[in-house]
Amino acid sequence: FLPLNLFEQFRRLANAYFLFLLILQMIPQVSSLSWFTTAVPLAIVLSITAAKDASDDINRHKCDKQVNNREVEVLIDGELKKEKWMDVQVGDIIKLENNEFVTADLLLLSSSEPLNLVYVETPPNNCLDKFKGTLTVNGQAYSLDNDRVLLRGCTLRNTEWCFGLVLFGGPDTKLMQNCGKTVFKRTSIDHLMNILVLAIFGFLATMCAILSICNAIWEANEGSAFTMFLPREPGVSGSLSSFLTFWSYVIVLNTVVPISLYVSVEIIRLGNSFFIDWDRKMYYPKNNTPAQARTTTLNEELGQIKYIFSDKTGTLTQNIMTFNKCSINGKAYGKQLGPNEKIKVDFSWNQLADSKFIFHDHSLVETVREGNPEAHAFFRLLALCHTVMPEEKKEGELIYQAQSPDEGALVTAARNFGFVFRSRTPESITVIEMGRKVVYELVAVLDFNNIRKRMSVIVRSPKGKTTLYCKGADTIIYERLHPSCSNLMKVTTDHLNMYAGDGLRTLVLAFKNLEENYMEEWRKRHNEASTAMEGREERLEELYEEIEKDMTLLGATAVEDKLQDGVPQTIEQLAKADIKIWVLTGDKQETAENIGYSCNILREEMNEVFIVAANTAGGVRRELQRKMCPDAAEEPSVIKARAGLFWLKKTETVQDEKVNGEYAMLINGHSLAFALEEDLELELLRTVCMCQTVICCRVTPLQKAQVVQLVKKYKQAVTLAIGDGANDVSMIKAAHIGVGISGQEGMQAVLSSDFSFAQFRYLERLLLVHGRWSYLRMCKFLRYFFYKNFTFTFVHFWYAFFCGFSAQTVYDEWFITLYNTVYTSLPVLALSLFDQDVNDRWSFQHPQLYAPGQQNLYFSKKAFVNLTVLSCYSSLVLFFVPWAAIHDTVRDDGKDIADYQSFALFAQTCLLIVVSIQMCLDTYHWTAVNNLFIWGSLAAYFAVTFTMYSNGIFVILPSAFPFVGQNTLNLPNVWLTIVLTSLLCILPVVAYRFISMQIRPTINDKVVQELPPTPSLRRPVRRVSTRRSGYAFSHSKGYGDLVTSQRFLMMRPVKSQAMQFSHIAPTES
Repeated sequence: FLPLNLFEQFRRLANAYFLFLLILQMIPQVSSLSWFTTAVPLAIVLSITAAKDASDDINRHKCDKQVNNREVEVLIDGELKKEKWMDVQVGDIIKLENNEFVTADLLLLSSSEPLNLVYVETPPNNCLDKFKGTLTVNGQAYSLDNDRVLLRGCTLRNTEWCFGLVLFGGPDTKLMQNCGKTVFKRTSIDHLMNILVLAIFGFLATMCAILSICNAIWEANEGSAFTMFLPREPGVSGSLSSFLTFWSYVIVLNTVVPISLYVSVEIIRLGNSFFIDWDRKMYYPKNNTPAQARTTTLNEELGQIKYIFSDKTGTLTQNIMTFNKCSINGKAYGKQLGPNEKIKVDFSWNQLADSKFIFHDHSLVETVREGNPEAHAFFRLLALCHTVMPEEKKEGELIYQAQSPDEGALVTAARNFGFVFRSRTPESITVIEMGRKVVYELVAVLDFNNIRKRMSVIVRSPKGKTTLYCKGADTIIYERLHPSCSNLMKVTTDHLNMYAGDGLRTLVLAFKNLEENYMEEWRKRHNEASTAMEGREERLEELYEEIEKDMTLLGATAVEDKLQDGVPQTIEQLAKADIKIWVLTGDKQETAENIGYSCNILREEMNEVFIVAANTAGGVRRELQRKMCPDAAEEPSVIKARAGLFWLKKTETVQDEKVNGEYAMLINGHSLAFALEEDLELELLRTVCMCQTVICCRVTPLQKAQVVQLVKKYKQAVTLAIGDGANDVSMIKAAHIGVGISGQEGMQAVLSSDFSFAQFRYLERLLLVHGRWSYLRMCKFLRYFFYKNFTFTFVHFWYAFFCGFSAQTVYDEWFITLYNTVYTSLPVLALSLFDQDVNDRWSFQHPQLYAPGQQNLYFSKKAFVNLTVLSCYSSLVLFFVPWAAIHDTVRDDGKDIADYQSFALFAQTCLLIVVSIQMCLDTYHWTAVNNLFIWGSLAAYFAVTFTMYSNGIFVILPSAFPFVGQNTLNLPNVWLTIVLTSLLCILPVVAYRFISMQIRPTINDKVVQELPPTPSLRRPVRRVSTRRSGYAFSHSKGYGDLVTSQRFLMMRPVKSQAMQFSHIAPTES
């Protein structure tokens, strides 16, 4: 740790400079100061920074150790023994139990569930499904694919136990292979400070060269007159004296680069990190989870974010589906609740109802209980058309295990309205219909896939009636309806538009009665197609198309994928702050699109939402070349430049182009793979940057990181990635700022993040309040810090012209020692920790206040040049006004007061008062701490000065305190001069700020001048939609083949609702 930490610290030019300065001070012919005056502060700075970095590393090591020391049961010599994760090796057979994290990439051998199913929460993305292997047992080879593999990063759910063979462990697991490389993150201000420090070195060398040349000239012309009482040392010529003077001035003027700069920056960052940790408004009491600044070096960059890359499931949404509304035979059910309406439907009449299910429209229950045939058919379809697995430990206590949360919500809705899915076998489905047990023969399952976008089942009732029930995306089902349904279809379409306007996920339901003769013939052809060795899928698809036509429309369902609290409002606020939000998700396009509308990322008033879904590079290029900007050039405009230390880093920036209107883009993972190739990436970036919103669907973890890196490389903007799962780690590491949400998907994202909290809505406060304040405070600190030190140092430069360029200091040594460590250190720290231009409430009401940070307005190269000019002007006033005031001046008693010590006291008093007034002008938010430090520092200065200049201390230590200048401060004209000097330094600053506020007011000026606005309550406005949400199932292929399989094992019921599941069938020899 220590060598690497010292290496990182000495990469900072200021630290390297002071190491060089320390070596110089060890040369007696050069230095007029002792070596320890630099060595001690340098050691303190390095120690404090190393201690802070060590603390960060120790915290991360503790988290890693906690993961590595988790225990798991390993089968050793026929017995299960506890082993630590770090000791698990490839080839071990391990046992996992319910709610345990998957230790490594495992080959699933067996489980407690039917068909050897296991249920896992949050597998890393489904595009990690590239696994091919061969298992050889007793000379017999068996093929292995991803359906038989459990990946590290998953959590076992609703499964009592399972056994697995370790295939890959540690860094070889697919999760770790997709995590990306951990990089040392530095803020843009860090990089700028390195460049500025380099410029300061050049400026310092220039000043020292000028003064050494002037010394040579002075020695040649005037020096001989002084050799009588200031003889040169033996062997020192005029040229050598000039050379030594150069290095002497390097030491005298070293305060241009103050040694306390970096340690002060670290203290400020640490303090602002504590404010994040202590913020009760970012504490989530439900999970007892506070916000946490896991890295203390990136705070101010939170105030400069331009792009946010967000995961969807678990980050924007809760991944909890609720059945909200439906349309049955042309009538809409499900009320839009007002703020005070909380009356929910009473399902006590149904003993098998789920007590957690909530519905607010009593008329639907009445319709069902009255025996309405269409309503019965509607819920009968929901109870039959699915691949859900039930569990019933006790009579009436049903738990459904669904392939997707959508299916679970629909089956639960049917259950509460009297059509209870009770059990299934490969040949039958048992349903309790309004209290009556009905067993349906399961003839066939026409399973869901991404092309069909629908699912059907064919069942035969106890009375011998054969019926096809189908549910799917509206556009797909409408094409297959009987012409007699046209009027009902128009009404249902209006309802679908209304549901989509509310951001709900919709499905359309239809059925068809089948004749027995046709059904017998169709089943024969279906069996032949199912067992065909060639063209199986094509033949089955033809049969499905044949039977799924001329159906009768029943209605539509509307399911809500519940967003986390405050997500739409947070996104709206961040958009007002001119932050672009991109969603990178592994979910299918329709799901991501629905959520986009729900959380205000996509809006109906947008001119167009483009979809890029081509399967070839040429197709992707054509779809990317949208003419959103009519005057755009054929090729993206790229500006090449140099940046970084010594301007060695080459940068390329893709210019933003003006767009007519608002656009959004959805791009699929397979298209993104082509778009991210070198010849297309600039076209991709140009097009997406013309859009207000970008949603990338079906993307891998590595693609998420590639998108982030593309924006970082070509936009030169600060990026933030936020996610909650293991598949977000690579994205979090790639972004400038990584935020982990400590939610339902384990701690992998949090462990890799820079900041963490429990809810997406806290991102608003993190950026608009803590981030903006941190950036503002850091910029004020740097501006003031450089100003006070430049002003302090430039006075030495002007004094050189009056002391024969002899490297004499203008101030007394005690003032030089205490200036940065006592007199000006605490006030600037108070400013940097407590200052606020507006409070947090105003920061939310005016999110546009965030814009200056994105544009680097508060501290930049231009701002640095401006403060250098101001420091130069202030130093001229601070030197020449006191000099002119006491030049040829005598006291009332006739004694001369123009001695060196009197002038030193006069000049340093003026300096301290001026920089203190400047501090007061820069302070917006006054606290008791600010007052204590500013006035306390001035009081300390005068107390120390009067003590050291007193006769008593002179009597005690005449050699250490030979000061006689205290009488200077007794003169009225000295105090009048101090007032004049202060006015001359401060008035131009005040005048400039006043004129700027009148002519070119900044956004801060406009907001600060406003009265506090009265908050108004916004009524929820229904969004009128012309689109319908897509098929609301999981994006993976369905499990129809599985549930109709003759390999069904003992009917062990499944446990409870989970998100996704994987399966393994018994291997056949």
